[in-house]
Amino acid sequence: MKFNILPLKDTDYEDVLCNWWKDWRWTPPQKNFLPENGRGGYMIYVDETPVVAGFLYNTNSDVAWVDFIISNFHYKHKENRLIAIDMLLKSLEQRAVEINKKFLYALTNHKTLVASYEANGYVEAGTYNIELIKKL
Repeated sequence: MKFNILPLKDTDYEDVLCNWWKDWRWTPPQKNFLPENGRGGYMIYVDETPVVAGFLYNTNSDVAWVDFIISNFHYKHKENRLIAIDMLLKSLEQRAVEINKKFLYALTNHKTLVASYEANGYVEAGTYNIELIKKL
């Protein structure tokens, strides 16, 4: 079993990620809502199977925002999924360090994902209640 990490490609949004969001009963974010028009993150593969992906928003402050972590609903090997999430978070962190960020920010209420964040050194800063977005 081999884990690989690759930057997101132009086709990943339509060919993979939108299906994953729909499988989890989420509304896919618009491509232009995502960093680098859907390419600002990474995909983790187990062998040839894409398992998890996520994004890193660059800000004009010392903060980078980790968001839209999503996994392959049909990939059922729980231990490998957790390893893949860990790899993803570490890769996004490394990218943030490379662009000289001092803080990572994440927002979720998914308990398993919270545990993965905490295992990677994140601490709870508040309680996630309501997400609001206004389209301009």
